[in-house]
Amino acid sequence: MTQEWKLICEVGDIPVLGSRIVQRGGDAQGKVDVAVFRNGEDKIFALLDRCPHKGGPLSQGIVFGEKVACPLHNWNIELQSGCAIAPDVGCTKPFSVKCDAGKVYLDMNELNAPDSPLEMA
Repeated sequence: MTQEWKLICEVGDIPVLGSRIVQRGGDAQGKVDVAVFRNGEDKIFALLDRCPHKGGPLSQGIVFGEKVACPLHNWNIELQSGCAIAPDVGCTKPFSVKCDAGKVYLDMNELNAPDSPLEMA
C-alpha cells in the first residue's frame, strides 16, 4: 500500500519533551487518538494514545530520551516501537512519521485504519 502523507503540524508546534494529539474520530468511530511526540533531539514519533497496560493517555506522559512514561503507572514505552520496557510487557501501535522542512506528516492510510479490538480495550 502506498503511503499518503497528511500534514499534521510544524515541529515547533510540538513541545520539546512533550506531545500533541491528532484526533481520528474518537471511540464512537472505533478510533483512538494518536499522540505525536518530540524528544530533546527534535526526533518525532507517533503512537496510539493508549498505554498497553491500563489504557492511560501516553500523550500526558513524560518524554525522556526515546521513551515516554505513562502518567498512570509509570510504565516506560519506547517511542519508536510502542513496546513497554522489560519487565513490563505489551505494545501500543506506532504510526509512520515523515518530517520535511520542519513539517510533520502522518500516513493517511494508517490514520484512517480502524483500531483492532485489542487496541480499543
